[in-house]
Amino acid sequence: MSSKDNEKKNRAVNQTNASELTPGTENENAVTPKKSKKKKVILSVIISLVAVILIVIIFAGNYLVNYAIGKGGDGGNRQVSLDVQEAEEGIKAIISANRALAKSDNEIFLNEHPAEQVSIVSNDDLTLQGFYFANDSHKWAITIHGYRNNHSGMMNVSRNYFEQGFQVLTPDLRACGESDGDYVGMGWLDKSDILKWIDWILQKDPEAEILLHGVSMGAATTMMTSGENTPDQVKLFVEDCGYTSVWDIFASELKLRFGLPTFPVLYSASAMSKIKAGYSFGEADALEQVKKCTKPMLFIHGDVDNFIPYEMLDVLYTAKPGDNKQKLTVAGAGHGESYYADPDTYWSTVFDFIGQYIK
Repeated sequence: MSSKDNEKKNRAVNQTNASELTPGTENENAVTPKKSKKKKVILSVIISLVAVILIVIIFAGNYLVNYAIGKGGDGGNRQVSLDVQEAEEGIKAIISANRALAKSDNEIFLNEHPAEQVSIVSNDDLTLQGFYFANDSHKWAITIHGYRNNHSGMMNVSRNYFEQGFQVLTPDLRACGESDGDYVGMGWLDKSDILKWIDWILQKDPEAEILLHGVSMGAATTMMTSGENTPDQVKLFVEDCGYTSVWDIFASELKLRFGLPTFPVLYSASAMSKIKAGYSFGEADALEQVKKCTKPMLFIHGDVDNFIPYEMLDVLYTAKPGDNKQKLTVAGAGHGESYYADPDTYWSTVFDFIGQYIK
């Protein structure tokens, strides 16, 4: 064999040896069938866990939407304790006595002045009911009830306006009372409905001078409406214990009622609300609407409110531009109790404020 043939043979052997594994070692990149199967099992477990978590989050979000804003939900059945100052026994007795007196006065009022039931059709084709107390005046008050309540919850307010010479319209908000709707609007959807009610008034009385007075969710409705382009006949707004935003109040309630953080359940519920009810909790923002309000507004809040934090009063008041605003803190009043805790101060403040803009 020639030297050239020997060289070729040696090169071939060397190449073969180089490509083979060194005895006693394994190819680190090689994947055995056993390892491959183990990875697939782990991946399947991870995917299953993620799927379960997502299903739970979606289920919880859907539950929260139905609970909080569904027409038949239990969100109004609230029994939680807050770390807030308790009202003194004296003021509790005053509130109880004034509540009983108001109930009696309301019954007498309704017997003497039965309401006329009227209706409108919303922009999304819901039939909404309202209750109208006619008076010989161009002064009008729209009184707006709170969360899961109806027009009867505003009867004390409606009666006081009527006795001061106002014509009064007090609607049942969507999904409340006798009005149609599957989901409570929390003020955000209701602002469009209130604009329709304003149109209803102006068709009856083009010379009307109109105010809005809302309590709790009705106050949020009032503030959310205030940021819209309202007709010139709308003169002012009175909000009593309203919240800054739906997100803020539901975040507070989620923590208090269920001990849960906002992430991920409230995010899921907000997205679900957008799909089912037509609005997300984040967009339903009274604070942002108040920032756009140029008309006068009176802000009222009880300082021992255990539902909508009293601190929201100053946040909202500060956000309102201009100096055509006023605020009233009612000592010892809980949620929606200000006009029972100190009715004289409440109504004198309300009508003094109104008198600056409606004669």
